[in-house]
Amino acid sequence: MPEALVPPADWLLEVNNLSCGYGGDSVVKDVSFALSHGDIGCLLGPSGCGKSTILRALAGFLPISRGEIRLQSQAISLPGRALQPEKRKIGMVFQDYALFPHLSIADNVGFGLKSLSKAERRQKVMELLNLVHLQDLADNYPHELSGGQQQRVALARALAPEPTLILLDEPFSNLDTDLRRRLSLDVREILKTLGISAILVTHDQQEAFAMCDQVAVLRDGQIQQWDVPYNLYHEPANRFVASFVGQGGFIPGKALGPDTIESELGVIHGNRAYKWQPGTLLDVLIRPDDIVFDEDSELKPKVVEKTFAGTSTLYRFRCSEDTEFEALFRSHLDFNLGEQVPVRVEADHLIAFERTGH
Repeated sequence: MPEALVPPADWLLEVNNLSCGYGGDSVVKDVSFALSHGDIGCLLGPSGCGKSTILRALAGFLPISRGEIRLQSQAISLPGRALQPEKRKIGMVFQDYALFPHLSIADNVGFGLKSLSKAERRQKVMELLNLVHLQDLADNYPHELSGGQQQRVALARALAPEPTLILLDEPFSNLDTDLRRRLSLDVREILKTLGISAILVTHDQQEAFAMCDQVAVLRDGQIQQWDVPYNLYHEPANRFVASFVGQGGFIPGKALGPDTIESELGVIHGNRAYKWQPGTLLDVLIRPDDIVFDEDSELKPKVVEKTFAGTSTLYRFRCSEDTEFEALFRSHLDFNLGEQVPVRVEADHLIAFERTGH
């Protein structure tokens, strides 16, 4: 069993050895992570990995069977005992916005501010609508707004009671790609401006990396790695993280030393030492940005696939039946299917795992 985390003084949220699920079955098993004040964290993973289950437990909608959840050092969830959702000072932004169709935008945002006077409530609502750039639409109704505008209203409504933590449950999944990217950056800026911490649930790693300070990669209800986006990409903890995060694929190799691998792409020298014995069979991760065009290279794999993307082209190359890899070149480097192209490996970060099944 993982050891309970010992929190530094600035941790806002602590999740220690959390297990929970439905109908007696544990969907989430022994999950531990912590979030600092003002940071934005992310639960990232494929469908069914337990992301939303953890979020429901954080919100207080789902009891836990093991472990604890602490917010500002207060235990808010323990097995058999939990603080009610409305007392947690946690805001929630849902995938489907969950706005009240019969209320104006201003009344939607001010719905949770009934303890304030009418004038105070109006002032607070307008401050929030100004923050999300919707001050001119205060008297409109949800059906009169675009999807992106409705999501901004949902965020403003969640921020209105001044929560300690905001939970975002795939909030941009109903929006088109460009709007998702813009809105995720806008939401990050708003949360950072207010100094409010958040947990985002998403299966979109670009969204996770653009918006979040810390990211948990989940698989089958367990955290595979909780880290900054840079480390997830360049220093993955295991093969699943390496495969799930970013583009790339594995090619066969053999260890010549702790930081040197022999492969069909030549001898690859890495940036760190592993504990392999010479001769160990390995799978080496090759990212598209690890391959560079080099007219003087003797390595000339064949183009078997190409995808033009405007400023760049993604190529798939084949050396042999066992060795295929992708490369991303500027689009003016235009090669035809079947053409042999001189390339070399320029991998600043060596990522490899001992081959299984041999």
